[in-house]
Amino acid sequence: MPSSSERERLATYHAKRDLRASGEPGGSAGRGAADEPRFVIQRHEARRLHYDFRLEIDGVLVSWAVPRGPSTDPSEKRFATRTEDHPLDYLDFEGRIPRGNYGAGTVVVWDIGTYRNLTERRGRPVSAADALANGHLKVWLSGHKLTGAYALTRARFRDDEDSWLLVKVADEAADRRRDPVRTQPESVLTGKVNKDFED
Repeated sequence: MPSSSERERLATYHAKRDLRASGEPGGSAGRGAADEPRFVIQRHEARRLHYDFRLEIDGVLVSWAVPRGPSTDPSEKRFATRTEDHPLDYLDFEGRIPRGNYGAGTVVVWDIGTYRNLTERRGRPVSAADALANGHLKVWLSGHKLTGAYALTRARFRDDEDSWLLVKVADEAADRRRDPVRTQPESVLTGKVNKDFED
């Protein structure tokens, strides 16, 4: 059973949605089943195309909207806006959110997998929750389309707490030639693309 603090983490998610109308998972916060925490990146064609980057942290999916999607090129910094936490049930959500609902548009699971928290401070591990609170999180993604280390850092050029940068770390998985956002738009779960869910 989720604690009151876990329920509070999803209060904004529930307040923004009529889940009966939107068809999105209601879900609650809770413990994941996997030994390693999971991540998902959803390609979301709403008013504007963006990619929802979500990391499982403390029983919820901590989320960012990334307008240009993730890159495999360490020289490219991708702007990311922190959004409300989502329930773990959202990991495999695909479909159409009808017009008139928050986030209306189509969603596919662009990538999914597990991640390892690599964040350290002075040579000591920092929990994902503490790294998030401190404004710098480094993770190793093991997905279908993306592998390797990525860093999320709260942007210092903005006053609000919601502006972050997502950057591929220079490692053996970095590849300046690849552009999976452009060349691989399909779902890793179903092979569908966003237009398959349109009216």
